[in-house]
This record gives sequence, structure tokens and C-alpha cells, in this order.
Amino acid sequence: MLDDVPRDPFADDPDDPAAALGDPDDPEPLTTDERDEAMTDLADVEVFRSLLEPQGVLGLVLDCPECGEQHYFDWELLRGNLRQMIENGQPQVHEPAYEPDPTDYVSWEYARGYVDGVIDTEEHR
Repeated sequence: MLDDVPRDPFADDPDDPAAALGDPDDPEPLTTDERDEAMTDLADVEVFRSLLEPQGVLGLVLDCPECGEQHYFDWELLRGNLRQMIENGQPQVHEPAYEPDPTDYVSWEYARGYVDGVIDTEEHR
């Protein structure tokens, strides 16, 4: 219940230091370059998934620049986050994978290399 939450000490304060951050429910729209990059990433994830999921790969592991740890994302979560980013300018809030088996996930670089290898193999047949 919200009655149990402490009152914001800066509520209704015209000098609220967080005011410069803007409303968290109203994110900045992506720039054209950011949107294009997210669209490219979404297309890449679809290709990665189509080739790697049949091999037993559950998703990607990404290094988090904010906390310095690795985060494990299954294919649907990656896809959903990118679609949310494209549509709303920010990824959706999500629960991290619970005790993921690192052997079930690959890095973005590995996935890219795998796709490149498949393409090279097909071109040389």
C-alpha cells in the first residue's frame, strides 16, 4: 500500500534537484541514429535466434556498463526490450535471469561470428 511509502522530501518543492532529470514516465525519444541502431540490433537478434536456438542457445550474455556484471537475456526478453526501446525510447523493466547456466548463453560477438561463419559457408558451396 502506498501509505507505507515515505513521502518524497522534495514533493511540491519548486527547487527539487531531481526536476532537471525530467519525468521518468516521459522518456526522451530516440534520435534517428539510435532508432536505426535499435532496429539493426532487433534484426540481428532475430537472425541470431533463428540460427542459435536450434543449437540449444537460450539467449545472449551482455556486459553491463553500469554495474560491470554480465546479464543473461533470453531471446524473448531481448526482442521485447528492443521493441520497447524502439516504440517508447527506453527498455522495459525486467527481472534478471535466475541462476542462469552460462553455457546456455553466448556473447553478441560470438553470435555475430557464428552468423558470419554460416554465411561464409553458404557462399562457398
